[in-house]
Amino acid sequence: MTGLVYKSTGSWYTVKSEKGDFIECRMKGKFRMKGIKSTNPIAVGDIVDYELEETSDALTGTIFNIHERKNYIVRKSVNLSHQMHIIASNIDRVFLLITINNPPTTFNFIDRFLVTAEAYNIETILVFNKIDTFDEPTLEDQLYMQYVYQQIGYKCLRVSSTEMKGIDELKEMMIGKVSMFSGHSGVGKSTLVNAMEPSLHLKTKTISEASKQGQHTTTFAEMYDLSFNAKIIDTPGIKGFGIVDMEKEEISGYFPEFFKLKDQCKFNNCLHKEEPHCAIKAALERDEIAWSRYNSYLKILEGDDEHYRTDTYGEDRAASDETRK
Repeated sequence: MTGLVYKSTGSWYTVKSEKGDFIECRMKGKFRMKGIKSTNPIAVGDIVDYELEETSDALTGTIFNIHERKNYIVRKSVNLSHQMHIIASNIDRVFLLITINNPPTTFNFIDRFLVTAEAYNIETILVFNKIDTFDEPTLEDQLYMQYVYQQIGYKCLRVSSTEMKGIDELKEMMIGKVSMFSGHSGVGKSTLVNAMEPSLHLKTKTISEASKQGQHTTTFAEMYDLSFNAKIIDTPGIKGFGIVDMEKEEISGYFPEFFKLKDQCKFNNCLHKEEPHCAIKAALERDEIAWSRYNSYLKILEGDDEHYRTDTYGEDRAASDETRK
């Protein structure tokens, strides 16, 4: 029998059968995915084959095969630096939720996420949330950040769950698709899902006043069927986003505005640092590429897996100015 994984807790997996029944399943033995060093061999969104096993308590199953994934999105494992954690698979669109200062989402975090999504060919839409809370300086910061990414070609949306602004447009983008919501803890993923589908009653928490950071409410990634012909994968908040298994020479290819200019560099293996006649650096000087993006590129290139949540939007801007001097 074949089904779709709706929830993974690490040892048990909730699988929806082709008939629409939900069955709790375990893995049969150890799975080894070709070329994938992962801490979780089965992820939400996986299509799996399973067999039923009758027990005295309930109907359970055993997963013995995972179908080939069309894509997946990963992050570096928290405890195992050379392995990755698959957040979800077989995704049509990712909605990356961004808040300016409640909690802060940095350019560095966004760019690392986008690079990973580009590498696995997953369309990402940037969703600026909590716009009802903005004062004038915060609004200016948000509009600047939006401008940077729209110039590159990324779709951006401004929403408010409390005032229902942008919700209909967001739902329209999700119809007929498997979407994933991601972002830091506290950016309002679960609240936004509740705004679209109040019957789900997903748990939410407020921002910690001490740290100005979110508190985890979603413990495991989980998929939900929505009433408007859409599926949503709600994920735990991500603190940092380490890049996994990328060669230095290929990183710039996942920055779309860099990729357009790479062929104009004098050297084919140009890393866009100290090399002469570099088209990317020339575009920077002409303000055709955002310095925040170039700073993110350098940090990824240097393998700088810092704690991104300690950055702030203002520090990103300051770093950009310093690099430019």
